[in-house]
Amino acid sequence: MNPRQPVDIARILLVIVILSALTIGSLYVLRPFLPGLIWATTIVVATWPVMLAIQRRCGNRRWAATTVMLLILLIVIVLPLYHAISTLALHGSEIMAAIKALPSYALPPPPGWIHDVPIVGERAAHEWQTLSDAGAGGLLAKIEPYVSIAARWMLAHAAVVGVFVIHMFVTVIIAGILYTQGEAAAHFITRFATRIAAQRGAEAVKLAALSIRAVALGIVVTAVTQSALGGIGLWVAGVPAAGILTAVMLMFCLAQIGPLLPLLGSVAWLFYHDQRIAAILLLIWSVMIGMLDNVLRPILIKRGVNLSMLLILSGVLGGMFAFGIVGLFIGPVILAVTSTILNAWINEQPPLAQVEPVTGERVPNQRLANPAQPKDI
Repeated sequence: MNPRQPVDIARILLVIVILSALTIGSLYVLRPFLPGLIWATTIVVATWPVMLAIQRRCGNRRWAATTVMLLILLIVIVLPLYHAISTLALHGSEIMAAIKALPSYALPPPPGWIHDVPIVGERAAHEWQTLSDAGAGGLLAKIEPYVSIAARWMLAHAAVVGVFVIHMFVTVIIAGILYTQGEAAAHFITRFATRIAAQRGAEAVKLAALSIRAVALGIVVTAVTQSALGGIGLWVAGVPAAGILTAVMLMFCLAQIGPLLPLLGSVAWLFYHDQRIAAILLLIWSVMIGMLDNVLRPILIKRGVNLSMLLILSGVLGGMFAFGIVGLFIGPVILAVTSTILNAWINEQPPLAQVEPVTGERVPNQRLANPAQPKDI
């Protein structure tokens, strides 16, 4: 039997220090490019099946498919995001001034049709009338502090997205590189994860990609669809500042608040200006849009990955508050990978030894024994 080799603790610590310094230094050097790298990776992973479908239709020419995907990226993501941010930034002072002036507005009496709404009509009309009798700002004075907090949070995060727009050029370049070298990048990441955690690491990489795709399908597509339909409704109803309200709806939908706040505010504005037909039609349209996410989002998420809806939504909300807009994708990925690895580790727990009822001796669990293996005599 060979003698046990002594452990060189100083050498191990030195290697750890050197590797940590190299890792920190590399991240510090790449710090200006990290936002673009994260966004480009997220976009490429989420749209990789689309790129493969386009490549097949382009005669398996990767450069043609990459060009088409970059054009789609500019039209579908960059331009709408830039329009939303520029709209909020351009009218930011007007939004805050309007919010500060909310308590000076008077709530009009409830319309007659409110009483005819089933179940909640009488109570809603009573509460509305109570706030209207309270005078100027009866309802708005109560919600003004909360609306101000929400507006400040929204404008602050719009500024964060504005910083991202500065990195958009870098994002497009990195996305083009990843589209052309996607297989090599995926192979490198899989080998790295396998080197760390063997088969479980490769499964974690696959799960992360599926989680990103599920969030892109379920959260982003639903938010864009709801805000686009809401903006069309506002434009048809003749609500002023429809572009600003559409940008606000997009932010609210991405934050999982929903599009109903701007839409119901527009409905109230139409009622206040005696445009009842347009207000009723917009109210019906708003209810349909508000219920759309309950149907569309679960279907799209389940197509991407088979995970709990509660886990996905918790990751979306927590990730957005922790990391900003990019946290929409980082949060669900972290929770999904952590949950899967934790469940796999728990399920691999070895069974406890059985105890003989008479002697009280511990014996191995026979369920793990190989029946083909001969027993010792």
